[in-house]
Amino acid sequence: MQDAGSLAGGSLANNTWMFVLAGLLVLTGLAGSILPALPGVPLVFGGLLLAAWADDFQRVSWVVLIILGLLTVLSFAIDFAATALGAKRVGASRLAIVGALIGTLAGFVLGLPGLIFGPFAGAVIGEMLSHGEMQRATRAGFATWVGLIFGTLTKLALIFTMLGIFAFAWFV
Repeated sequence: MQDAGSLAGGSLANNTWMFVLAGLLVLTGLAGSILPALPGVPLVFGGLLLAAWADDFQRVSWVVLIILGLLTVLSFAIDFAATALGAKRVGASRLAIVGALIGTLAGFVLGLPGLIFGPFAGAVIGEMLSHGEMQRATRAGFATWVGLIFGTLTKLALIFTMLGIFAFAWFV
């Protein structure tokens, strides 16, 4: 049976390509935390996991990787909650919040324009169905965008926290 080291290539010098790929995943993940079409935090986690594997888990333990994995899962909750809380903050109806969540999910299917406009449109449609007031519906839609911005900033904070935890485990 092969150990992780022989599967990964054995030594740090032989694993240069793995470290390069890990770095590219982390950089792509950073971009993905801002560009809604890419799964930013999971890409960062994948890069960090690959770097730990390339080092035969000598510097970064499974405990650290589990913590990083939990932060990754938390990022998904933040994605959905930030949009809904943005709408709720301005007194949007339950239908507007549900609409924003549906719009976010639909946005994943429709690509970048859908990810940007889906939550807004969903909140507006939900609020229109609930109260029929365009001004109120538009306010709910804009609040979802504020929630998206907050969610993006929070995901960036999570990524930098993950990088800090990983660096601490690697160098200490």
